[in-house]
Amino acid sequence: MNKFSLFAVVLIFGVSLGIFEITTNGARAQNRLPGQEEFGLTKRELVKAIEDVEILISQCMREAGFKYIAADYRTVRRGMVSDKSLPGMSESVFTARYGFGISTVYTGKDTQLVDGYSPGKVGLGKKNIRIFRNLSPADRVAYNRTLFGDHTDATFAVGLEIEDFSRTGGCTRKAIEQVFTPEQLRSTYYNPLDALVNKDPRMINALRIYSEEMRMAGFKYDHPDEVEPDIRKRLDAITGGATVPVDKMSIEAQAALKKLQAYERAVAAISVKLESQVFDPVEERVHRELFARRTQ
Repeated sequence: MNKFSLFAVVLIFGVSLGIFEITTNGARAQNRLPGQEEFGLTKRELVKAIEDVEILISQCMREAGFKYIAADYRTVRRGMVSDKSLPGMSESVFTARYGFGISTVYTGKDTQLVDGYSPGKVGLGKKNIRIFRNLSPADRVAYNRTLFGDHTDATFAVGLEIEDFSRTGGCTRKAIEQVFTPEQLRSTYYNPLDALVNKDPRMINALRIYSEEMRMAGFKYDHPDEVEPDIRKRLDAITGGATVPVDKMSIEAQAALKKLQAYERAVAAISVKLESQVFDPVEERVHRELFARRTQ
């Protein structure tokens, strides 16, 4: 065999090995299930993402001349978990009184000054609340504009819980952009694990039942995940996309808010009921089977 022939054999063999490696790695990547946390992250990935974002927020605020103490994972997680819940109040009572806790608890106040239900406030942590409350009224405006942008209720914890960062701004947005992918930042982003589960025939049937029941009740939604974003969109339409105190709204806007609050309670009552009876049991079963197969 001459040198050229030997070289050709080695080259072909090497390329073959490379293709094999690419193929097996690709298959391995395709077989890897998304994590079960928000944005398809694993628990470890979520912890790191939270820590990284909070550190970057703190740095950004410091560069702007403000003090912000990076919240730890537990603090941000408490804010996420407090969504749609209040101490000593069952889910059914909360839903009847507040719906999803969106328009029904809207005050237009700065997140740090809200009394009662406020996942965003919880996720900021007590130290940052204290820092804000010690500022003058003028400095509070500048502080929140720097931290949140136009929407002072769009905290990191809230955006992470609802898997939607589209309303975030200021240092919060700048930090998120450095940690999360461009795809995850899109308002159209959908959790890859949820998308995978929704393809299961049993889930398709459950969603069909959900959609039919919702339409019989007078609501046009095909999936539970569609309802809350729609409520937020309707609320933004009333406030003009800004955070406006209720007492400074026009009479027409206040009437529209009250109407939306009634709508939210009504749609939440039927949607949460159907989720519990039709949707959640199937979703949990599909989840168990998917991750059981992965560990085999």
